[in-house]
Amino acid sequence: MAQAAGTLLVTGGGRGIGAAICRLAAASGYRIAVNYVADSSAADEVVCAIEANGGEAFAVQADVARESDILTMFEAVDKRFGRLDALVNNAGVVDRKARVDEMDLARLERMMRINVIGTMLCAREAVKRMSTVHGGSGGTIVNISSIAAVLGSAGEYVDYAAATAAVDTFTIGLAREVAEEGIRVNAVRPGVTATEIHASGGQPDRAARLSSLIPLKRPGTAEEIANAVLWLLSDKASYATGTIINISGGR
Repeated sequence: MAQAAGTLLVTGGGRGIGAAICRLAAASGYRIAVNYVADSSAADEVVCAIEANGGEAFAVQADVARESDILTMFEAVDKRFGRLDALVNNAGVVDRKARVDEMDLARLERMMRINVIGTMLCAREAVKRMSTVHGGSGGTIVNISSIAAVLGSAGEYVDYAAATAAVDTFTIGLAREVAEEGIRVNAVRPGVTATEIHASGGQPDRAARLSSLIPLKRPGTAEEIANAVLWLLSDKASYATGTIINISGGR
């Protein structure tokens, strides 16, 4: 196990990209708070895997669509670790393939509440703990966006694409706002990645089906996305803030 790198909270850390980030960060020496919304067994598996390799982690339940849950989650991190050095805003949702003229208000509100407002509220709480203005010692935030933010996802989920574009803009704005307070804020835009998120949107074969449209002719892996996130969290990216990295196979 690497030397302690600090404490990291990963939202949506129980599965897919989030779980890969947790595992890789723990191997780099971070103490990990693994957030989950419903699947406690998946989060517990991530925690057990980290502990089996000599790391420190705990699972914390919270729905990032609910401000009260977010506040409770950050309080749990405070109680367990006493500080927060890094946040990865990974929790997010897609929905069923649909045109905009088929989307109802409930779908749109859910999409924005989880993917945009949840990200902003978690970042707010992180800034309160990391900023030198608030007595912190600095830190890093990485937001998980999507290449959909620049492609638009026409005919599939324009609402999701719009939400991730909002995350991109938020990343740039927050980075400039807190740069002098010791906080770096960046984002990663994954392309088509082989995780369970496609099945949650009713398209379990989507990653394989879209491979021909990707210049590298294959979907990405959760670990490939996690590697980019860990670079942004590390001191190797000390001059990077307001940066958005595409990890999309060239798409």
